[in-house]
Amino acid sequence: MDVFFLLVFLAFLFVMSIGGVLYWAVMSGQFEDSDENASVILQDEDAAIALPDSEWGSEATRVPSAKSSLPMR
Repeated sequence: MDVFFLLVFLAFLFVMSIGGVLYWAVMSGQFEDSDENASVILQDEDAAIALPDSEWGSEATRVPSAKSSLPMR
């Protein structure tokens, strides 16, 4: 029976700590204006980075062919 009271007390402390964390999150503004952060990605205003003409045909931008990706046997 002593274990039961210990578990009830620990459960009470656990629930109170979760309630305290939730209260802190609400009062500190963690849940304010959540729609703005979700729509920021849709409003992409970054300028496109233009590569110099010499880099358009470089090896870094080419896709390897199927023959070169096959393992040697």
